[in-house]
Amino acid sequence: MTAPVTAASADTQPREAASAHVKLKVHPVILAGGSGTRLWPMSREQHPKQLIGLLGDESLLQSTTRRLDGLDAGYPLTGQLVVVANEEQRFTTAEQLRTSGKPTRLILEPVGRDTAPALTVATQDEDGIMVVMPADHAVTDIEGFQAAVAAGVQHAAAGQIVTMGIVPTRAETGYGYIRIGDAIATPGNPDEVRQDVSVAAHKLDRFVEKPHLELAQRYVQSHEYWWNSGIFIMRASTWLKAIRHFQPAIYEACAAAYEGGKADGDFFRLQRDAFGASPSNSIDYAVWSSSATIRTSPRAWSCPCRRAGRTWARGTRSGTSPRKTQSTTWAAAA
Repeated sequence: MTAPVTAASADTQPREAASAHVKLKVHPVILAGGSGTRLWPMSREQHPKQLIGLLGDESLLQSTTRRLDGLDAGYPLTGQLVVVANEEQRFTTAEQLRTSGKPTRLILEPVGRDTAPALTVATQDEDGIMVVMPADHAVTDIEGFQAAVAAGVQHAAAGQIVTMGIVPTRAETGYGYIRIGDAIATPGNPDEVRQDVSVAAHKLDRFVEKPHLELAQRYVQSHEYWWNSGIFIMRASTWLKAIRHFQPAIYEACAAAYEGGKADGDFFRLQRDAFGASPSNSIDYAVWSSSATIRTSPRAWSCPCRRAGRTWARGTRSGTSPRKTQSTTWAAAA
């Protein structure tokens, strides 16, 4: 990924859908298929970190189900959760989701195929603005987080793919980074380009892998790199068009798996062979890694929000305790 991401603008969504923003709703999508090996032995394959109470009485998954409660983003928040989880963890996941008291569409992955296929099956039902969250994060400042999400929703409604970044407080070798580009205008207000990092959106230049310490220090000093949170915001139709263009094998396998799937009590089971045929890939690499060779790529923005204290529940190796970072600045990149 050596080239900046360029704008596909209106080409990323159907024209008729663009005139129907008033009908759009915000859909919480939770990706809960992790195997939990990084925090072994506290977190295990059958009981991964998102299902255990690392930071309190409730699990990380349970806290994620409430993360968008009360969101004011200019579009109504749907009452239903969409959760993609590992088939082997289905009973524990379903039981924890019941405690949320929210209707949930629980989609079971028969095999793990990373986040891009998981999102592709989650967006098959209807168009809407998807806020895609991993189930293993813990956010302490919900107000700050939701402010950044609300900023990202405005860009996502306009057909852009948004990723949330975190303004780094130190040189960290355990996280991936995103490089940001120029600040961009708020949709509908082309003359308004916010410079305050707490509300501004930026073009996304590229994703970068976890750096060694010296490189991480240069990233932080440059003020051009943010931690990659793995949280994305986009319309379902925007994602499906992008994944079909850049990764047709993933699109076709996931569409077939969903079409051939069936309801089973609390669960929706994907067709095993079809889903198993999908290549494994992450959301960021499935789309943005292609931008160096394909001219048309989805627009990516980053919208930051100050003082969104965040705890990152991720260990660096087997047996480590969760990391904690305080007074984090959230950012959204599109």
